[in-house]
Amino acid sequence: MTFLVVVVVSAALIVGALWGIYGKLSSRTEGFVIALAGGALIVSLVTELIDPSIEQSNLWVGLGAVAAGAAVFSVVDYWIDEKWGAEGGGGLLAAITLDGVPENLALGVALIGAAPIEVAALAGSILLSNLPEAAGGAKQMTGNGFSKGKTLSLWAMTALILSIAAVVGNIALEGVSPHVLAATRCFAAGAVVASLATEVFPKAYKEDRHMAGVATAIGVILAVFLGELATA
Repeated sequence: MTFLVVVVVSAALIVGALWGIYGKLSSRTEGFVIALAGGALIVSLVTELIDPSIEQSNLWVGLGAVAAGAAVFSVVDYWIDEKWGAEGGGGLLAAITLDGVPENLALGVALIGAAPIEVAALAGSILLSNLPEAAGGAKQMTGNGFSKGKTLSLWAMTALILSIAAVVGNIALEGVSPHVLAATRCFAAGAVVASLATEVFPKAYKEDRHMAGVATAIGVILAVFLGELATA
């Protein structure tokens, strides 16, 4: 079941890339869906990663790891922007991978000892964020001169890398100290929080500024609803 959850979430990158290469994707639609996914991720990170980790370990381990994850993500994100440029094909792919690795690592860790329904909100919000990110990225890459075949191959490679991150998070960390597990979850959560602030919400607002707030609220509502289903 863990394998199935990971495959479905990562496959959203390939589906999104196909959508961006061959389908029609308006900027407003992309912005709306990205904002919705961001809202869902906010709730999921707190309820599925940060709160359980603090209960499992302690407040300072959890909050310290969140801060460390955000700091490391921000430094690496800055380095990618400076080296490749935020709008270039390589920089875009690296940025998406940087966003996705902590998300999928967190997903794999969250699945340790939990039924998939218990992390439904986290898995669903990651899937929702993967679709428009891949669609917009693939559309931009083909617009920058990449062939359709090369673009799709690169996104398939990215999906494989992120799948490996989730599997590593699930297998390699099983059985480790509760404090290590809690710190890893919160570190990944902090990295995703930083990506929401620097990549996700700015893009959503740029593409659909009038409905971005509504879409974010809808994402929050969906994540809370899925979380309540899991505990029912």
